[in-house]
Amino acid sequence: MSMSLVGVYVALSKPLVAAIPVFLLGWMRFGIAALAMAGWLKKPSTEPPLDGRTRTLLFFESFLGNFMFSICMLFGVSMTSTVSAGVILAAIPAVAALMSGVFLKERMGLRIWLAVACGAAGMALLSLGKRPSGAELSAADADRAVWGNVLVFGAVVCEAAYIVIGKRLTSNISPKRIAAIINLVGLALMTPAGLYFALRFDFGAVDVSSWGLLVFYALAASVGTVWLWMTGMQTIPAAQAGVFSVMLPITAAAIGALFLKEPFSALQACAFAVALLGLLLATLPGRGEAAGSHKKQADEVRPKAGGC
Repeated sequence: MSMSLVGVYVALSKPLVAAIPVFLLGWMRFGIAALAMAGWLKKPSTEPPLDGRTRTLLFFESFLGNFMFSICMLFGVSMTSTVSAGVILAAIPAVAALMSGVFLKERMGLRIWLAVACGAAGMALLSLGKRPSGAELSAADADRAVWGNVLVFGAVVCEAAYIVIGKRLTSNISPKRIAAIINLVGLALMTPAGLYFALRFDFGAVDVSSWGLLVFYALAASVGTVWLWMTGMQTIPAAQAGVFSVMLPITAAAIGALFLKEPFSALQACAFAVALLGLLLATLPGRGEAAGSHKKQADEVRPKAGGC
């Protein structure tokens, strides 16, 4: 649900990027979300106080997952093609899996690697199905596209780090409080540039529909997606969670086809099927997991020794 919502707001926020400067857009997003999540900041009595290590993780969760991801993604997509961006974004599950193995010492089973491969294959097919026709790029456009691709890959690394750090944070802090804290950090990071562009921007030029879209973007990007993601991360490994990032470009493509009237081909339908097969591989329990679950249930209902 979290990554599907990301795909929705990415697809529907294109008019916002055209109407509002990126840094001003990000600053207003964090500001609106801060008001919405003000009640989530209070520490529950069941949570321990934030130590130095946890504060550092919260900072990097916001810096990489909110601040740098937004900058790399928005500027990268504006410089390269959606085809190239789609192919590069398909690397998120693999990068997340590798980082979870290095930093969280999670073991990767064959099925998770197959799920990662299915996601990458599905996104590659999806991108091929959206390949535009036209003249060759000029040298200047080609150089610009290269830098755009580098920025999009930077967004991939930031998203993978967000997944891995989030797994560490959910062991000590509630999902709602994580969302509220990292949003405040993002607001602080974006405020200098946001104020700079706000003083030079004509707010009267933005129409009513764009303001409504901005509110949706803020609540979806900073509130809904983070809370949903952190809630899910409480119960599954980071490597397995990374597989679900394929829902980002899948949902964005679906929104384009259903609501923005973009063409939808048989090749794209095949891409959806392959990517969803990867999700199925990642989520269905294996034999060992199923047996363990059944044993646990049996232990719970079996009478204890000495009871009568």
